[in-house]
Amino acid sequence: MAERRWPWTPRATSPGRDDAAAAPTGGDEILPVSDAVGERHTPPHKIVVGRDGIGAGGNIEGSALAEGSSVTNIREQHIHQPPARDMEVPWPVEVGPVPTLASAFQPRSALRRTVDDARANGAAVVLTQVLSGGGGVGKTQLAAACAIDALQDGADLVVWAAATETQQVITQYAQAAARIQLPGATGQDPESDARALLEWLATTPRRWMVVLDDITDSDDVSRWWPVSRTGTGWVLATTRLKDARLTGGGRTRIDIDVYTPQEADAYLRARLTSENMIHLLDDQATVLADALGHLPLALSHAAAYMINEELSCTAYLSLFTHRQTRLHQALPETADTEGYGRQVTATLLISLDAAQAADPTSLALPALHLTALFDPAGHPRALWATPSLLDYLTNHPTPGKHPPTTSQATSTQAHTALRLLHRYALLTCDVRTEPRAIRIHALTARAVRETVSEDQQPALAAAAADALLELWPEVDQPHPDLAATLRANTDALADHTGDVLWQPDGHPVLYRAGTSLLNAGLAASATAYWQDMTADSERLLGGEHPDTLIARANLASSYWQAGRTGEAIAIEEQVVADRERLLGGEHPSTLTARANLASSYRQAGRTGEAIAIEEQVVADFERLLGGEHPDTLIARANLASSYRQAGRTGEAIAIEEQVVADRERLLGGEHPSTLTARANLASSYRQAGRTGEAIAIQERVLADSERLLGGEHPSTLLARANLASSYRQAGRTGEAIAIQERVLADSERLLGGEHPSTLLARANLASSHRQAGRTGEAIAIEEQVVADFERLLGGEHPSTLTARANLAASYWLAGRTGEAIELLEQVVADSERLLGGEHPSTLTARANLAVVYEQTGHADEPNK
Repeated sequence: MAERRWPWTPRATSPGRDDAAAAPTGGDEILPVSDAVGERHTPPHKIVVGRDGIGAGGNIEGSALAEGSSVTNIREQHIHQPPARDMEVPWPVEVGPVPTLASAFQPRSALRRTVDDARANGAAVVLTQVLSGGGGVGKTQLAAACAIDALQDGADLVVWAAATETQQVITQYAQAAARIQLPGATGQDPESDARALLEWLATTPRRWMVVLDDITDSDDVSRWWPVSRTGTGWVLATTRLKDARLTGGGRTRIDIDVYTPQEADAYLRARLTSENMIHLLDDQATVLADALGHLPLALSHAAAYMINEELSCTAYLSLFTHRQTRLHQALPETADTEGYGRQVTATLLISLDAAQAADPTSLALPALHLTALFDPAGHPRALWATPSLLDYLTNHPTPGKHPPTTSQATSTQAHTALRLLHRYALLTCDVRTEPRAIRIHALTARAVRETVSEDQQPALAAAAADALLELWPEVDQPHPDLAATLRANTDALADHTGDVLWQPDGHPVLYRAGTSLLNAGLAASATAYWQDMTADSERLLGGEHPDTLIARANLASSYWQAGRTGEAIAIEEQVVADRERLLGGEHPSTLTARANLASSYRQAGRTGEAIAIEEQVVADFERLLGGEHPDTLIARANLASSYRQAGRTGEAIAIEEQVVADRERLLGGEHPSTLTARANLASSYRQAGRTGEAIAIQERVLADSERLLGGEHPSTLLARANLASSYRQAGRTGEAIAIQERVLADSERLLGGEHPSTLLARANLASSHRQAGRTGEAIAIEEQVVADFERLLGGEHPSTLTARANLAASYWLAGRTGEAIELLEQVVADSERLLGGEHPSTLTARANLAVVYEQTGHADEPNK
């Protein structure tokens, strides 16, 4: 649903989806999807979600009835330049980079022997060690030591990939493919390049090592595990998870514990020696290590504090134990969710005191308070240049300290404060890891939040939320890594602040995160998110609050995107009624709700009802907003999609050609809505028999989708499906089958076996098999497709009628004449009743039945 705030009122929302409609029965079936336009404004207005979909239509040929496909939203991925092929690869190659070993790094010989033994004794040719353990125990440092040793021992390739999100792994793999100049790495599609690297790793005789650092989701990363069939490769992974899915298949989990007493003592001695501070090491060093629990994180905090403040072990231990007593109530053991005990939090706060004492800006403490609200895995440094964070730093300096000036805090001062916190090991500030440059250990963040008073929380939460919103691109599909990072930080902020972001209303960033999920095509995640948002809004704001209506509408949008049309309609009908009652019939939010309901009616095959609503919505938006407003263009495109589904192809083309021109002029050639408009026009061209023009547009749309979104985005899959349908219509059956087999496999894996797009992919492949003379294969698929459509969509849905007509065509070609006639007669009767006697699908069905009658000698049958 295209839910969006209007500039002249804080509670208005935008119009409905710009969807492509389903093709008429007996023609190329298209999954009805939508053209979403997200919210565009700044606080205090809400940011809520829209739909930006593309669909395709088509014709039916003779007695062999066909079906089609559809296209949806588009977002961009980073593009790598193709490598120069005429240069020698400068082996060895390091991609990462591999982290530098910490000062006084401990080799942990016993643990390394465990790793080496597991590798040597593994049954599989490549053994993945999963180094699991809590934060702060040194997993990443141990992996870095292994990687450095691998390079020194003659490995040709070492790839270090942060694995907190799958996209980070893909990016590093694609960079590696470019660096080693793989023939299959074009630089245009990171996922394709990443797969090229996996294929090379599997068969190369060269020695290689891949490190997957900090896996947080075993499912997401599972399909990116490298394999070596030559026995020359090695994968090492680190994670806090103790998940059975990470073991097996040649992978061994090695639990990482704290330092041994000997390692802890060696660490303190080496760290102090490296800083020429060995005089700080006295007879209390062992006692201090014991008090710190031998945890590497705690030891690093303590050593940094001792060096910065030139405190002996005895002096530091006295301070530490004193703080432990004072913090017992503020930071009890029950708050220690990661099992570190009070020792770490006490050490943390000692370091914070020292950092504050050395702070020339008075901004370090409020900066740490803000950082503790964000995702521990990291947030962009650019957040610290947003007006919201700088205003907070200006107005909330460290209590009891006087800022050097009374002027506005600057991004340079903010960076200085972050680097100071970095120096005292309270956080990590590393611009090489953007968009997660500023990171903080989860336990450190928890301890900091525990020290923030309740009356400070609203201002902190508001500043953090406003900053995320200010940094969020209006269209975030071209920046998938940034979008994923901002969503993760929004989730963390909401988790850390409880209901604060719902006072007095739901903060716009909560809505923006949900919009981003839908724009990224993540229907399952979006559905879960909006279910939670709806429940929270109903609980905190009430069932009739405008924010609650928006949350419900966006929940319906996620159902609609997932193909759960019935659930979407049930919600949308209630939203329309509520908005008409509460806001009036001409309020933009009411028009939006009607437009979204019409889109769902069309997806459900209720085309006549959709058209009646959409014609009125177009007229209302033209009158209220003008002919060039983006919402007016969406409304027109939606109407054109319904016209196409109703067989009024000429009217659809006339509207869509104007929409394409308007969007190219107003939004630019690569805006997602422009790509949507082109794909919709191509669908209508194909339905009108203008196949060559359709193919030219669809080839361009597919290339843009692959470049901007990557090869596995749902929009890219649908763009391929549409192009394949046009290839089939043009007689290029072999090309169509090759594409459709790939689309079906991807749809089953990514969307599930019962998603409407997957069912249509099967039907499309069956039609191409039939056209290629592989009738038996076509029938086997089509019988299952008919059964699935009847069960999931009902017997009168246009997609179901199309599926029956296609099965009848295959029966006819296979010589199963009686079954073909029975099905065709049913299709003709249903088409006349549901679509009308003059609908193109009805005319096609009659013509096909007439051909069958004539060829079987039923010349006396009425001319159907």
